Order: sequence, then structure tokens, then C-alpha cells
Amino acid sequence: MMKLSRLALGLSLLAPASLFASPLVLAQTLSGTVTNAAGKPLANATVEIEALKRVTSTNEQGEFSFSDVKDGEYTLHIFASGFAHLHEEATAQSNSTGGTNFVLARSAIEVIDVHATPMHLSVMESATPVSVLSGETLRRQQAATLGDTLEKLPGVQSNFHGNVASTPIIRGLSGPRVLITQNGLDVSDVSRVGPDHAVASEASTANQIEVLRGPATLFFGSGAIGGVVNVVDQRVPTSTETRGEFLLETQTVNDQKLASFNVTTGVDNIAFYADGFYRDSNDYETPMAPDIDEPDGEHVVENSNEESHGLTLGTSYLFDQGYVGVAVERFEREYGVPGHSHGDDSSVFADLEQTKYQLLGEYNFTNDFLQSVHFRAGYTDYEHAEVESGLVGTTFSNETEELRVELLHKPMAGWRGGVSLHYKGADVSAQGEEAFTPPSEMEMFAIALMEERHFGDFLVQLGARAERVTLDASSVLLPELDAHDHDEEHEEDEHDHEEHDHDEGELVRQFAVDQEFTPISLSAGVVYTINESYNVGVSLSRSERAPSASELLSFGPHIGTRTYEIGALFDLSEEGEFVLSQTPIDLETANNIDLTFRKTQGDVGFVFNAFYNQVDNYYFQEETGLFAESGHDHDHGEEEHSEDEHSDELPVYLFGSADAILHGFELQVAWQTTDNLKLDFFADYVKARLKDGGALPRTSPMRVGTHVAYSLDNIRADLDITHFAKQDDISTFETETDGYTLVDASITYDIPMGDIDLSVYLSGENLTDEEARVHTSFLKDIAPRPGRNFAFGVRGYF
Repeated sequence: MMKLSRLALGLSLLAPASLFASPLVLAQTLSGTVTNAAGKPLANATVEIEALKRVTSTNEQGEFSFSDVKDGEYTLHIFASGFAHLHEEATAQSNSTGGTNFVLARSAIEVIDVHATPMHLSVMESATPVSVLSGETLRRQQAATLGDTLEKLPGVQSNFHGNVASTPIIRGLSGPRVLITQNGLDVSDVSRVGPDHAVASEASTANQIEVLRGPATLFFGSGAIGGVVNVVDQRVPTSTETRGEFLLETQTVNDQKLASFNVTTGVDNIAFYADGFYRDSNDYETPMAPDIDEPDGEHVVENSNEESHGLTLGTSYLFDQGYVGVAVERFEREYGVPGHSHGDDSSVFADLEQTKYQLLGEYNFTNDFLQSVHFRAGYTDYEHAEVESGLVGTTFSNETEELRVELLHKPMAGWRGGVSLHYKGADVSAQGEEAFTPPSEMEMFAIALMEERHFGDFLVQLGARAERVTLDASSVLLPELDAHDHDEEHEEDEHDHEEHDHDEGELVRQFAVDQEFTPISLSAGVVYTINESYNVGVSLSRSERAPSASELLSFGPHIGTRTYEIGALFDLSEEGEFVLSQTPIDLETANNIDLTFRKTQGDVGFVFNAFYNQVDNYYFQEETGLFAESGHDHDHGEEEHSEDEHSDELPVYLFGSADAILHGFELQVAWQTTDNLKLDFFADYVKARLKDGGALPRTSPMRVGTHVAYSLDNIRADLDITHFAKQDDISTFETETDGYTLVDASITYDIPMGDIDLSVYLSGENLTDEEARVHTSFLKDIAPRPGRNFAFGVRGYF
């Protein structure tokens, strides 16, 4: 309750500011016309007065107009689908007749604004590398998991956990280094603790999904040292216009049935929103390997089924200076955990339940200093139970409160930006036989400064952030672990071994942990506009991260990774016993440089990013060569013999830190060959290694891919071919992974039906039925990608 009161107090501080901001009566008009290079008017182009945060759209003649605008010059931000963004000065004047004509240049790469940050970012204009998945592309690529949805974006791959719990990997980094948010607020699940924990977010009801590649700590904090994935929806609506969409789909590879919808409407100044989804699927089929002889002609990954559903309701009050609104979401998902069935025929499944509340708002000022204030507040109650034979074995929970307030000022000496205040508190616990991390509480306070300015053809972006992070755990356990090398000879008889196990259970030490960290992040970027079609950018950042609770405090079997995990707070003594470490816990520090070269206009466009990231005190799991009892006889889908004396043992990994280097590139090229045919090509590569030698585990392999889109009247056809290279740059405890090529295709037919635009589609994935094992997956040996899959669906917009 005390944390919730802090949220209420923070929001109450915003109220006085709005009382003193009296609106001004303005008499001038700012108007104009938007056309393409051939002089054809562009309807539905978006026009924004950046300084006033006022937005309108062009009519069928390409005309727009803002009334009641104070006399002076303003920068307009104008954009439309298929065209490059335009930033140009315009003058508000009395008795305006016609106004200025603004010409948008064609862009082969779709330019979409990012909602995750308070300052304007887009794919083609920012010093920070950004990708956005939206519109028809999002609907075509959406999958049951977030990682699989995003994996065709340059620089993003999936850790593919048996089709049920995949999370995104950005430039070789994942887990606690990649933050997943919803409308800018932490999704607040436990997906960053282990790969078998699903992300509590749904792509089928999202408007767009944004990926900030490279350190995004400036906006989101130290948990975003490797990047951010932000899922955007309209759960707090900003318009009363009635619109929405629905989807019905079925798939063959797992008999999946999917239905989803979202709708926005309103009356006067009150807007309403609702969305929902339902998904049900069975175990998925895999390609038939040459050495598999199944009597029914198919091979499946057992325990890869799921059933999930969710419902979101939101409302908001709209006024001239902004809006304020609230939304509540209920998200439930049951899914099997592949490789997690215990010795008998019983299987283990996860039962995920989450209730999320969000309060979002914006107020645009009319005084001479503040431009606007944006606030986001959220409360999330998450629970994830692992159930076996009808009994709950382990329960994970996460209760999170978060508040972000961003104060943006009017342009001062050409500088635009503001201050961000951020609070987050999380109470995370795990109870049960496989609770490898003790309960802990995390609290974070932060302040950040962000500024940008144009100097002729140069755009300079600067930022700094300071945090105070505390981690408290009152009951950290240090048991006496019987860890041994398989080469050791055990002379104890069975009776002595049982007696030792009995004594071990009593030798448990308990102590409290209280850690405090002060991460500091600095960022500087420059974008140089060479000419109308080309720009080049460079971004430098130094970001610090406090280690997570699982990296510090773990001590127990983690069945999702099939390892026995021990945190960095412990150490292995010369006598072979685990003791409290005497080494100070340091911040992880990333020094990152990004170089970007872009072609922004014309029938051919491209974005090339090269990055170099040196991470000091990089926390990762080191192999100890020891093995420990798991507590269960887990069936991993491999051939095991009951007489195998090591079948119930897990390898012991100890979290340690060392300096690491990650470097690579991303390339995206688009060619609009004709009005009907478009070709896209992408490639990405990352090399991740320790500074003193040796590769980091589960590093994403190099990829190259192409996409062909052809449209004619009401028909659209898409073809994707993606090749994953062989990964033989591996750590000592990994095995090589063969390369493979995936071929996907779809055809869509649009059927106009009055106010509803209906689309019927047929799509196929892995059409060549190739056996594909994902190197970044903990389950690559037992859960390859799904085999040939066909999906049939109906999608409607209104």
C-alpha cells in the first residue's frame, strides 16, 4: 500500500500545473496542401505542429488547416504511408488562402514513428537504431510468442522455446538485458528469469511493436542495456472515432484456433476501447527426420500445447490540451513446458494469470516554458504456477508498481527536450521444489535529461540518466550441495548415500541480502543529412546495469534450462564447496558505438548499421564441471536408460563476470520496382566473445533473407526466404548447429463490404518442411522448429 500511495502522490503533483495553464485565444491560421512529387494530392497524410503537439490529417484534395494558432513560424512534421517524413517550417497568418504546398518524396522503406520514447524517433531519422513492425506486416508475421513474431526484423532473433515461450534476442543479448514493455511500461512478468516463462503480452491485438536496438537505458533504465521491445496498443484511447479489426484463423501444424478483436469508439469527449483474444493449440508437428519411423506418419514435440485468452477494457477523457485515461487487462495462459515431463506419463504445464492496470495521460501547456507533460502509471499482479498431475509444484509471482513522468519544455535556444522521472518497484517470489531464486524486492528511482537540436544539416541528440537501485532479499539460502564430477569414484554404499542426503537437507544456511547500486547512463548522437536522400548517423553511449536477482541469488535446479544455477553472490572454494563470495558485486557497463548510413528517398532505400559493444563485468553462467541432483527424473525427450546413474543430475553453472565484446551489423534494402512489385533484402550478424578469448554461449547465427510482395487490384502475394547460417563459433559446453533455410508464402484477397474491409488469406510456413534447430534455444536438441504449416484466416477492418 505504501508503494501505491507513492504513485498517487506522484500523479497528484501534476494537477496544480494544469490549473495555472489558461488557454489563449488565438486568431491566426496555419494551412497548406500535401502532394507527391508528381503534384497529386495525398489524402490522409498526417500533419503535426511539433511545438504545439497538434495533429490533423489532409482531406481528399490533400488540404489541411490549423485554426487559432499564435502568430509565428512553426516546424511541421508531415508523413504518409510509402513516403519519407518531411520536417519543414511554415508560418501562421491571418486570412490564409491556400497556404504552402508541401511535397513528400517516395520512400521504399516504411517510416513509422516510435511511441516508446518522449522524443521523436523513426527508422530513417534517429541516431538510435530503431525497427517497427506494424500494419499488414505485423498481422502477417504475428505468432503465438513475442520472439517468434519479431524474428524477421534485422538484428532480432528468437530463443525459440518449443513454440510456447519464445522471447526476443537483440544483437546477441536477451534475458535481463532486454526490457519488454507495453505502452512504455514494464510488462512485469518473469520471462526474463528463464526461457520457459512466456511473455505476458499478445501480438494479435497490438497496433505496432517497436524495437530499440542497442542500449536504451536513457529512456527505460539499466534493464534495457541491450535494447527494448515495446508493444503498443490503444487500450487508453486518444480518439472517439469508431474503428477496429477482427481476426479468425486456423493452422494445420498444431490445430491452432485463433480469434481476436479490438475496437475504439466514443461519445463527445469520452472514448472507449476493448480488445480480446482466444487461442487454442495442440502439440506441434515437426519435419520427419530420416531416422524417425512413426506409425501414424507424424512426429510431434510433446507438451507444446497451449490455451490462452485475454480481455482489455479502457476509457479516457479527451480535452483540448490532451487526455487522461485508464485501462485494465486480464491475461490468462496455460501452456505445456516441453522437456519438463517427469519420469511417469504426467506432463508439466504452466498456468499464467496476470491483471494489469494502466493510467496514461498527456497535457499540452500554453505557457512560455513547458510544452507538455506525459505520465504513465501501472500496477501489475502476475502469477505463474507450474502444475504436475493436478498439483502445483512451483509458483512464481511478480507484483510491480511503476510511474513515469516526462516534462518537455518549449524550444530554448534551439534545443528541444525535457526531464524524465521514473519509479519502479517489484516484489518477486518463487515458492516450491523448483524455486531456484529466493523472494526479493527491487526498487528503482531515476531522473533523466534528454535534449536535441538542429545545427544546419546536423541533428545532435544528448542524454543522461542516474538511477538508485536497491535489491533486498531477507531469506537467501545456501545449502550444502553434493556436487561432484562424473569422473569421481563414489565408494559410499546406497545406505550411506541416503543418509548423506538426509543430513544435507538440514545443512542449510540462511541470511539476508541488501544491495544498492547507482547506475549512470550517458548518450550522445549525431545525424548528418548529406542531401535530400542520404544521411549518416553515429551514436555513442555508456550504460550501466545492476545485476538481476536471479543472476545474484540463484541456488537450485532450473529445469527450464536443464541446469543447476548458482548466483554470483556465491563462489566455489578450493575444497569444492560453495561459499559466500568475497568479490564485490560490480555494475555491468556497456560502452557502445553505432554507425548508421541510410538512403531515405526514392524507389530504392536502405539502412546499414554497424555496432561495437564492449561490456565490462558481463554476467554469464560459467561451467563448473560439477553435477548435482535435480530432485526429479526429468524426461528431456532423449533416449535415457533407467539404469543410468546420472539420469537425475544437472550440470552446475555458476554466474560469474568477465569483460565481453559484441560487434556486428544489420542491413536492410528495399526496392519498389513498380507500383505492384516490391523487393526487400536483409542480413544481420553478431560475434559475441569474451575479451580474454572464447565465445559467449547461444550466440545468434548470421542470417540473410529476402521478401517479395506483389499486389494487383484486390490480391496481394508475399514470399519470404530466410537462410540461417551454420553456427560453429561456440563455447566449450555447446554443440554446433547446422544451417537451414525457411520458405514462407501467403496470398490475400480483399473483399470490400461497405464499411468493412474484409481480407481472406492463405499462408504457408516452412513450405519445404526442413528440419531446423535453433542455436539460441535451450531445447534445440529436443524441439526443432515446426514442420510445414498452413494457415487460413479471415481479417476485417472497420
